Amino acid sequence: MRIDGYGRIDRSERLRFSFDGQWYVGHPGDTLASALLANGVRLMGRSFKYHRPRGPMTAGPEEPNALVEMGEGAARIPNVRATVQELFGGLKATSQNRWPSLAVDLLGINNLAAPFLGAGFYYKTFMWPAAFWEKVYEPAIRRAAGLGAFSREADPQRHERAFAFCDVLVIGAGPAGLIAARVAAEAGAQVILADEGVGPGGRLLSESEAVGGAPGADWAATELARLKAMPNVRWMPRTTVTGAYDGGIFGALERVAEHVPHDPALPRTCFWRIATGAAIMATGALERPIAFPGNDRPGIMTASAVRAYLHRWGVVPGKSIALFAANDHARRTAKDLALAGVEIAAIIDPRPDAPPLDGIDAPHFGGARVTGTAGRLGLRRIMVNGHRWIAADALAMSGGWSPSVHLACHMGAKPVWDAERGAFLPPAAGSRGAVPNLIPAGAAAGHFDTAGCLASGHAAAAQALELVGRSEQTIELPEAEDQAGSSTLYFHVGGEKGRAWLDFQNDVTVKDVALSAQEGFISVEHMKRYTTQGMAPDQGKSSNVAALAVLAEKTGRTIPETGTTTYRPPFTPVPLGALGAGAEQKGYAPERFTTSHEATIARGAPMIEAGLWYRPSYFPAEGETTWRQSCDREVGMVRTAVGVADVSTLGKIELCGPDTGAFLDLVYASRFSTLKVGRTRYGIMLREDGHVMDDGTTARLAEDRWVMTTTTAAAGQVMAHLDMVQQCFAPRMAVRFTSTTDGWAQFAVAGPRSPDLLSRLLDGGHDASAFPFMACGAVAIGGTAARLFRISFSGEHAYEVAVPARFGAALWDRLVMLAEELGGGPYGMEALNVLRIEKGFPTHAELHGRVTAFDLGMQGMMSTKKTFVGKAAASRPGLVDRDRERLVGLKPVRPGGRLLAGAHLFEPGDAAIRVNDKGYLTSACHSPTLGHDIALGFAVRGPQRHGDRMVVVDHLRDLRTEVEVTGPVFLDPQGTRART
Repeated sequence: MRIDGYGRIDRSERLRFSFDGQWYVGHPGDTLASALLANGVRLMGRSFKYHRPRGPMTAGPEEPNALVEMGEGAARIPNVRATVQELFGGLKATSQNRWPSLAVDLLGINNLAAPFLGAGFYYKTFMWPAAFWEKVYEPAIRRAAGLGAFSREADPQRHERAFAFCDVLVIGAGPAGLIAARVAAEAGAQVILADEGVGPGGRLLSESEAVGGAPGADWAATELARLKAMPNVRWMPRTTVTGAYDGGIFGALERVAEHVPHDPALPRTCFWRIATGAAIMATGALERPIAFPGNDRPGIMTASAVRAYLHRWGVVPGKSIALFAANDHARRTAKDLALAGVEIAAIIDPRPDAPPLDGIDAPHFGGARVTGTAGRLGLRRIMVNGHRWIAADALAMSGGWSPSVHLACHMGAKPVWDAERGAFLPPAAGSRGAVPNLIPAGAAAGHFDTAGCLASGHAAAAQALELVGRSEQTIELPEAEDQAGSSTLYFHVGGEKGRAWLDFQNDVTVKDVALSAQEGFISVEHMKRYTTQGMAPDQGKSSNVAALAVLAEKTGRTIPETGTTTYRPPFTPVPLGALGAGAEQKGYAPERFTTSHEATIARGAPMIEAGLWYRPSYFPAEGETTWRQSCDREVGMVRTAVGVADVSTLGKIELCGPDTGAFLDLVYASRFSTLKVGRTRYGIMLREDGHVMDDGTTARLAEDRWVMTTTTAAAGQVMAHLDMVQQCFAPRMAVRFTSTTDGWAQFAVAGPRSPDLLSRLLDGGHDASAFPFMACGAVAIGGTAARLFRISFSGEHAYEVAVPARFGAALWDRLVMLAEELGGGPYGMEALNVLRIEKGFPTHAELHGRVTAFDLGMQGMMSTKKTFVGKAAASRPGLVDRDRERLVGLKPVRPGGRLLAGAHLFEPGDAAIRVNDKGYLTSACHSPTLGHDIALGFAVRGPQRHGDRMVVVDHLRDLRTEVEVTGPVFLDPQGTRART
């Protein structure tokens, strides 16, 4: 089915490929669809519900029918569009959704049951008996559902993700996009030109028209060569911009190695996040099919697809081709085919006044319709006006064009119906939900002639340049075709028997939409879900507008009154592997190491995970054989001398701006705007539901500069929370913040001899009396700028010293050496945990998401003089009920009594069963300072129980211990040690 003298493929080289086990030959530049058509293969798939034979209907990414499985075994990829898949030597493709074969599909029996399987049949059929749903109906439906199938094995192919920035992103390299890119580039802007195709030109590759006196495809190649020679232009072929997001960010999928045999050195795809100053949407338009009885047989295509196969690949879908169209644009298909020597079986035009085409010896039917088709596995005949059969093995159809407006609607805006063009156009700039700084151009903006596209691209570039602060460089536009021709809206052939298909992938017909309207599902969103129209992998690209038109007709409304469904990213399917690239194994849970990690390992410290960080459990000394010996020694060292610990894993968020104080007042339960420069304050922040999210300290380094610390586990959560608060509650506050957790190494220096250590460490020494509790300030260590905070997580006189991370390893070595000289040394997480439990300090063991400030005994920190996130919710009666489980301390009544976190509390004498549960333990340890086990936990009416006895029970670990309920602070309840 090749036509000599046509196509832009290399026929000098032959590529062998297989489809369903049969080997064929194609050429470089072919797609799988064009190569199969060239070999006379039109049947490429089966439909979803009725398993009807299907072949390619389009030549691009909107293809609903020709879906195949690529590859074998674990590398198998389902639902690949044969019209997009480039051919390479050794390619193996398999048809899907058929059994036992594509030509003989026994599941095609569904087609015979079509009268019983109309829209919504499952809603009515599977209602009774109710017990059958889980055991019979659902399993059967799940087995029958779907098109292709995954292998269920790990994907052996690699994916990548990448980031890019540009002043102007041009989406689409058709005539409008090429001109827009050139205008922007010559103005000095950084330009990215992305196109989902292999080369430039867009629809010019599928036409015979000239641009600037040269064939359109050659003109496009020349323009691209000029752009690629410019240092400020990046050309990104095989890249589909899939979605528009906040902040001028666009997602794009680059098909890196889907056009070559598997190469382990290459990723299969790369998902790009592109930050832009402005974007030009030159995404073109999609041709609409016409719904008529039997319009889904292999061999029936859109008119533009037939031209594309002829001009791009030198292929025709049949030897005798008919045309059914209601617009002049599609008539060039018949002209181009006739010039190529292909027989034109008939020209059918619904417009009564449509004249015959000059120079084409073929029957012309004006004011006529195609009312039926015949052919088991492919088209053989068409019926005109209900009575005349015409032999034809292919039919080109066109119901007009729909601009590809999807990206412009990804933030919620609705497209606007244009009655003159008979199409939905992008929403107006500045309208609700419109994508900021996204400018439509070319066919995407409703310009269907080449000259109009070129002018539109030039104007869009000028607008984009103004947005990014650059001046336009006017260029001369080439001469091009400037007549789009007349067109009449024509969506479906009415009044005929038989099924006329709208959504080819999901087997939705005109009758299905009519039934939806008849049964009261007249909202376009309800119709979509009742019929499943537009819910297949192609997301209704070729069917949405026609389905809306049918719904409008059946409900007596206009198309704009009927409205549209919601457009959501992605525009085309994106592999999950691309979205999650790098997020497997260590990428899924990366190992984060502190600057002291190597020195810690060298001391033989066992490492434990804290969030994604690795921190030392304890530092074994010579002669110590158990972790308890090391832990007890480290605790005593901090209580009597000095210890150092790496606390770099704490989240660190720096905030700046004149409204930072007010912003912190909104985030924290207590007031922070009154905090003086050089001071630090402890605070808790609540979620919107009134529960405690995290606690930590925030220091004011300067009038407009602050640094917040969070717990290790909640650093990312707090950062996301700040983003939410700013965007939703304080969009006009002048405040900016960024995470600097990795930028600073921070170390705790704790114990009564900590001032002595700092005197030896800091340039100029250290005067503890001049640096009171909760002070902060700048210091220097060996000439290096550092930060000093007098805060304590141990209850002792303590500090935290922070230096830029590159100095962290050196400072750790210095701190350990000085501590050992003073009778101390490093301490790990076990000792740190004991120290904080002795002082009753909560961590995320206590702040587990279900507790309130009231539960923690911190209700006094909730300011009554200002508003803050979670304030109203935290005041709900249920969250301040005195009978709630509230924080307490617990100690064993008898010597040697054991306490374990996770155990539950019961009244003495009560059976240890769920209904008698009175609380639970969150943290427990042996306190070497007190000489017995202690624990923190939550008990019903906790504060009222101080001095009471309860029983701790853990059935799993066979624990039963009688305890006394105390306050949560076991050591130095007045805080004298930390303050003096």
